[in-house]
Amino acid sequence: MGFLNKLFASKKEEEKTMAELNIGIIIGSTREGRVSPQVAQWVKEIADQRGDANYTVIDIADYKLPLLGEPGQDASGAQAWSEIIAKQDGFVFIVQEYNHSITGALKNALDYLREEWNNKAAGIVSYGSVGGARAAEHLRGIMGELLIADVRVHPALSLFTDFENGTDFKPKEVQIDSVNQMLDQLIPWSKALYTIR
Repeated sequence: MGFLNKLFASKKEEEKTMAELNIGIIIGSTREGRVSPQVAQWVKEIADQRGDANYTVIDIADYKLPLLGEPGQDASGAQAWSEIIAKQDGFVFIVQEYNHSITGALKNALDYLREEWNNKAAGIVSYGSVGGARAAEHLRGIMGELLIADVRVHPALSLFTDFENGTDFKPKEVQIDSVNQMLDQLIPWSKALYTIR
C-alpha cells in the first residue's frame, strides 16, 4: 500500500507543479515608439482568461543589457535578467521584423544566457509588413541552438491590417483564435519539458 500512496502522491505533486507553470511574454524590442507593449498586453489578456499558467510580461528594456562582451559597459541588469528567465517554464516571444530578421536587442538578450533557456518551450507572435514571418524563422534557428522547443502555430500580425496608421494595435478577430491555438500547443510542451529539467 505504501507504493501506491507514494505513486498517487507523486502524481498529485506533479499536477500541482504543472498547474503553476510560469510563461514569460517577452517583448523583443527596445526601440523608442515601439508598438510591441500593446501586442504583449493583448497576448497576456487572452492568456490570462485561460487559467492554465501564470503569464508575465517581460520587457527587455527594463534590464541593462549592453552589447554582450562590449568593454566598459554597465551590464548590471544581467543578473536580474538571468533570474527572471530561469523562473519561466515557457515563453511567448513578441517579435518585430527589422530588415528581415529579429531585433538586435532580442538577439543580444538571448545571447546573454544559456542554461536558463534550455529545455523550455516557446511560441512566437510576430508582426511586420509580411506578418514578421522572416524574423520568426530566424528566431526558430536561434531557439534550436538554445534548446528551446518552438511550437508550430504562429500568430503573424500585419502592419497593414492589424495596426491602424502603423501605430495603434487593432487586431482582427481571427488573431485571438490564433493566439489560443499557439497556447494550446505551448502549455503541453512546457509541461512535458518541465519533467526533464
